[in-house]
Amino acid sequence: MLHCIKVILLWDDIATTGASLEEAARLLKEGGAEKVVGLVLASNAPMASVSNLD
Repeated sequence: MLHCIKVILLWDDIATTGASLEEAARLLKEGGAEKVVGLVLASNAPMASVSNLD
């Protein structure tokens, strides 16, 4: 049986609070993603906010 690892990369140009990334990650995980990785070009959000997508 083939096992597929479902890793999703979220790309956002600007994150201010990280709330959008967190919500998107939550929905993707509910939909079957095993891991969600966020990539942000610019942010003024605290690192703990945007790095806690798992």
